Amino acid sequence: MHALACLEPPPECPFRTLKRALQRSDFRDAAPVNAQPPPHRILGIDPGLNTTGYGVLDIECGKLRLCEAGVVRGRTRGSLTARLNQIFEGVSDVIATLQPGVMALEELYSHYGRPRTAILMGHARGVICLAAARAGMEVVHYSATQVKRILTGSGRASKGQVQQAIQRELALPHLPEPADVADALAIALCHHYLGRRAGTEVDP
Repeated sequence: MHALACLEPPPECPFRTLKRALQRSDFRDAAPVNAQPPPHRILGIDPGLNTTGYGVLDIECGKLRLCEAGVVRGRTRGSLTARLNQIFEGVSDVIATLQPGVMALEELYSHYGRPRTAILMGHARGVICLAAARAGMEVVHYSATQVKRILTGSGRASKGQVQQAIQRELALPHLPEPADVADALAIALCHHYLGRRAGTEVDP
């Protein structure tokens, strides 16, 4: 698992992978965090059964910066129930540790040719929303097309174009990777640019 880093990040890269062995969940790796949360913190989530990406952005005094990004993995193969529990615990740990004020979540996209995939993804989104509800946190939903349009001006932008937009807006030394992390950061940025506040939940 990597937090905005290559397999072997160069020494000057500030986004290094860090194992949190003593926390309640060991399903994620992430960059170091600040001890005190700033006035406003956004948690972006890209849901998935195998890998759920998350990205946390801080807005303080009108300035936007990256707080932390990483992935939560559903490691148990063959057991949907166990994987969902791992996702729930991992996301709950992110929320408890970083204390974001709002969660921005990608809407469920259903393709007529792959209905089973949509159903399984619905399970993952459900436990992620449950983690937010247990923490008393508001959830705002955005479609992938909307996120792309806000960041690049085109709802059909490629993943590479979205990554470049994220790198530019957050002044990152490298393109955000893996794709799950990049998507989560894109969702968080979309929420920031649209200026939605907690309490304006939009159901898919």
